[in-house]
Formats: sequence, structure tokens, C-alpha cells
Amino acid sequence: MHRRLHGRGPLFDTDPPGLAARLVGLRPYQLRSSPYEHQGDLPFVVFTGGRGLGKSALLSQLRTAYQGHTPVALIDGEEPQFAGPPPERPGEAWSPVAQALTTVAEQLAEPVKGARRIGFPRLASGLLAVAAGGWSDRDVPRIRQEAERILLLNDSRTFLDGFAGRWASKVVAKLIASMSNTGPVVEPIIEATLEAFSEGVSPTHRRLRRAAMWYRDYPNAGGNPKLGLILLSGHFRAGGDSRTHAERYLVRALLADLDDAYAGVMQRSHRLGRPIVLIDNVQEPAGRGLMECVLRDRADGIGDRVVFFAALRGYTHPALRNAARRTLTEVARTTGWQPGPSPSSRALLVSLPPLSPDDTLHIVGAVCRGLELPPPLPHATHRLTGGSPLGITLLAESARQNLPRGASSLGALLTGDLALHEDHDGRPAYQELLDRLVPGGRLDELTVLAAAHDRDSALMLARERLPDDFGAAGVLGLEERLAEEGGPAVAGQFVGDPFLRALLLLRLHHLDADHAQWQTAHRALIDHYGEQDTVDAARFRLHHELALGKADFAVAHLRDTFPDTDADTWLSSLVFIASAPYYHAHDPEGRDFGGHDHRAAIALGRTDAAHEPPEGVDPALHLRVRRLLHAVWQLTDPLVLPDPKVAERLRFELEQLSNLRPGGTALLWRASREWPPDALAGRPLRVPDDDEGGGHG
Repeated sequence: MHRRLHGRGPLFDTDPPGLAARLVGLRPYQLRSSPYEHQGDLPFVVFTGGRGLGKSALLSQLRTAYQGHTPVALIDGEEPQFAGPPPERPGEAWSPVAQALTTVAEQLAEPVKGARRIGFPRLASGLLAVAAGGWSDRDVPRIRQEAERILLLNDSRTFLDGFAGRWASKVVAKLIASMSNTGPVVEPIIEATLEAFSEGVSPTHRRLRRAAMWYRDYPNAGGNPKLGLILLSGHFRAGGDSRTHAERYLVRALLADLDDAYAGVMQRSHRLGRPIVLIDNVQEPAGRGLMECVLRDRADGIGDRVVFFAALRGYTHPALRNAARRTLTEVARTTGWQPGPSPSSRALLVSLPPLSPDDTLHIVGAVCRGLELPPPLPHATHRLTGGSPLGITLLAESARQNLPRGASSLGALLTGDLALHEDHDGRPAYQELLDRLVPGGRLDELTVLAAAHDRDSALMLARERLPDDFGAAGVLGLEERLAEEGGPAVAGQFVGDPFLRALLLLRLHHLDADHAQWQTAHRALIDHYGEQDTVDAARFRLHHELALGKADFAVAHLRDTFPDTDADTWLSSLVFIASAPYYHAHDPEGRDFGGHDHRAAIALGRTDAAHEPPEGVDPALHLRVRRLLHAVWQLTDPLVLPDPKVAERLRFELEQLSNLRPGGTALLWRASREWPPDALAGRPLRVPDDDEGGGHG
């Protein structure tokens, strides 16, 4: 039974058919045909989104849905095999695209139900010519290994009958024998390859001869396949645009071999649907090169029958500037796609949405089946993660492991140990998440900069808290990287993604046992905004004072500005100041040892008797603002479960404040009605629109 991906029905639906069924011509998980939406030109579908949105899981599920039913291949552009040539293989005879083609062909070759293996003789001929550019007579063991791997792409019979292996070994022996002790080996290797492909009279050998002849049409080959392969090898070794030209021809060879596998009435009757190539991290060289070759050929009228699904980190790429854009929901029943004249118009960008609260509820419930869950947990999980499939899945697994150990908040689930594999020790869940959301270095720097609100404050933190070699260039580089990877731009936050920012700030708090770096970063920001005499600077300064546990400054500011500040501005300041992160003490290893969260007690008025308001202020207003601040602080904290009693107190305090501000009664009253249910449902607190003109006074 396949695992269902929540929120991805528009792709995997079978009745009516979703996007995959309409492009592939087969319903997922079934050997049942489906009407094609596009009979001729096919869109190169690219799923877009930031880290954690489940793009890799989506491609993996597509492979599972069609494996064994139609040829399917999946590669990840970030795999180490595409990062550089293997040992002893010179770079002029290797490229990420050539490696990707080999890997794709090996997977597509596998037999499917009702049809035998697919052979790739055109591709194998070209890959042999390219590989020979890095061979010499001293490399016999390496030549044998590389040549056998390539030659095994040729045969359409199963490896179990032993013929393919024997034939490949025989050809390899001829290739090695063709080399002299001195001089280049490309030409003799190509000659021996063409000779081996020309032997025999069986249908297999006729197919090999026909494939070898394909290279006579290579530019400037003059109808000579040997010269065509020699030119291909030379262009590949030359690098730059010449290599790109050769790679494009190799991609074309792969697609031509696939066309052969589907040619003729008998072949088509045994092969349902279209072959599928899945490319994860298509922004990396292996995926990008393969994609650009396909798009250019399709724009030039060189068609193919392959369905390409790719995943792009972020939402745009220079190679896709003219691509059509859709959301996943918009392609549920039709793509509405028409190609334009440019190569990039042959692509269709499909943005993946975050999961819904209902999806989160079902995922948490399925993972934690049999456990008694706190009722607010699923909605609080959705609020914290913003619907990130990665975040929801790992938090659900942490809940399964840590709720029985006494964890009672999302903060405890993030700091609690999470073991993802039985043979590995657990470690805090927030570290597992950050490894996936911020790979590739600079985690330490981004952890500090997560406390910043804009480029200016980030540059200040870099000067004061980060190594000298990081500097302004490092800040700008991280800013650019966050944008390229799909991070949202949010006014007032250097790291716009709230989930990522919460994880980074949690890590900042845990960097040392006494939380010194946490305190130093916030004090630096307090000093930074203390030098600026603006309303916004005051809000930022109070936000960081509150992050250090100093609430008196925020209470005084909100109390003193309440009578004369516009109600909408005052409410906005309240929400922003109270969005300060809240962390209590932990043990020397950074584990939460159950420190007391005092905010609910203050919000509910249980500490009023022990709290002495300053002299000269209205004590009733002071205590009311103090209770309100702590109520908003607790209810909007993404790492805790909202308290219904505190939500009711929030309603009461706002309602009472509305009596003190005739000019702002409407806004305060509406906030008293809207904010409590929003907080309990995990929705952000939004300042009501001033549609009655009552926001001033």
C-alpha cells in the first residue's frame, strides 16, 4: 500500500485524472490508461518552492507511483556523483550532464510489466567516444570498468540470461586490443566500437548498426558516423560552449533511443503511457544542463515522448524566465499551457502550496496513533511550521517519541531528542530540521543574523558578533541565498520565514550553557536601536528587551502611549513587541529541564498583588496593560500551546480597554472578539481594519 502525500491530490488524483495521469497517460499506481492532455508538445514541469516544502518527497512518490508500469528514472542534482569526476578520470572526459545521462539511462532500461528492457545504443556510442577522450593505454583497469558500464546500456535483454555481460566483455576486449602503446586512443576506440556494433545479423545487431549510423548526421560529419563521433568527443573535451553542444547531442541520443523503444505497433501495444524522468535540485549543474538541452531541442522542433518532472529550490531561475506559472491547484484538471518561441517557454513552473491545518491534523494523528495528544497540538504545529511538510513530519515524529517522556509543548518537542533511525542515537529535533533547512555551511552566521530585522541591523551584528572575514559581503550573500531559495521577504525580519527564524533563534539560545551569545546579540540590537529616535526603533528596542525577559520597559511604553496613539498603531506595536522569542533556563547540555513559564500567571492576574506599579501612573491601566502584554506574548509564542484561559483573559482585557478609548472603541472591541479565536486556532493576530473611522483618538 503506497503512502499518501497529503495536499498533493492535484498531481496524484486518478478520477478525475490529475496532472501526472494526464501527462503520462497512466493513472498513478495502476496499469490503467488515462487520456492525454498534451498529444504533441509536452511541458517540462518544474515544481518550485523553498526548502522543506516536500519537493523531493513528491518526486520520490512519483517514482513509486509508476515504477514497474512505465520506464522511470530519478536523479538528484546534489548527489556526490554529479559533483566531480571519479578518481583518476580526467575532467575533460567527464561532466555532470554526461554522468546524469548514464544514471538516467540505467534506470530507464529496467524492464516494466509487459515489456522488456530498453537498449540505449546511440547514447552508449556517444558516451564511449566521450570517455575515450580520457583514456590511455596505461588505464586498462579503468577502461574496462567504464566501458562495461556504458556498453551494458546497449542490450535490451535481461542481464539474467548472461548474454549482455558476455557481449560487453567481448567488446571491451576488442576496444583494449585496438589501442597502441603510444598516441591518442579516441579514433581506434571509435573504430572498434563501430566494428563491434556492425557484427552479426540478429535484430539486436541490426539495431546497433542503425544506432551507430545515427552519428553520420552530426554537424560537419559529412555522412560519416566515425567522423561524427570523433567530432563529438573533441567538442566535449574542448569544454565551454563546445561541450554544451556535444552534451545536447548526447541528450538527443538518449531521447532517440527511447523513441525507438516505442516505435511500431507491437512496441506501443506493450508499452503503456510515456517514460518519465524525474530531476531533483534541477538548479544544480547536472539537472540544469539536462533541462536546458531538452528545452532547446523542443523549441527547435525536435520533439520527444518523455515526461519530465523536476524540482527547483526557490521560485524562479534565469533559465526559466519565460516559463508559464501555475499553482498546484490550478493544474488539477488542466494546465492551460501553450509553448512560446523561446526555450524557457517550454517549461511550466508549478508552485507547491504549504499543507493545510487539516493536513497537519491527519499527519500528526497518523504518526502518533495510540497516543493521547493535547488537543491544540496539531493546530499549534501548523502555526509553527507554516504548513512545511518537513517540519510537520519531524515534529509529529518527535511527538511520538517525546510525549510519553513528558514533553508538553512544541519547544519541548524541538529540544527533545529525536531518533530517526534505530541504529542512530537521537539528537534535538531542531538540529535535525536545521540540517535540512540550512545545509551547505554558514549556519553559525545565519543563527546570529536571525535576530536582525533588516540589512542595516544584520550588518551591525556582523561587525560586532561575527568573524572579520564574514563582513558585509557575507551578509549580502546570505540575504541573496535566502531569496534564491524561496525565502519570503518580510518587513521587519532579516530571515523572513517564521519557522526557520524560530529554529535559528532556538539554536542561538542553545549555543552556550549560560546563553551568553543570545544575550549579547539582543543587547547589541538594543544599543543599535537605542541610537535611533523613531517610533519603529522604539518598538524594535522593546522587542529585544522583552526577549531578555525585561518586560517593564514594554509595559511602560504601551501604558504611556495608550491614551494618545492611534488604536491601530498601538495594537500593531503590542503585537510586534510581544512577538519577542521567549526561552527559559536549560541544563548545561542545552536540554529544557521544565523551567516555569510565568507569562500565563501574569496574564491571569495571579501576580498582581505582588507587583507594585510605579509611582505617578494609573495602577489599573498599568496592571491591565501588563496582563495584556503577557497574554499576547504567551498566545502568539509559536513554541507553546495556546492557553484557553489566557485567551479568555485577552478578550476581557481588550474589551475593558475599549471603554477607556472612545475614539478607538471599535478597533479594540473587534480585536477582543477576533484575537482569542485566532490565537487558539493558530492564526496570526491581525489588527482589524479601521473601516469605521474609529482608530484615532
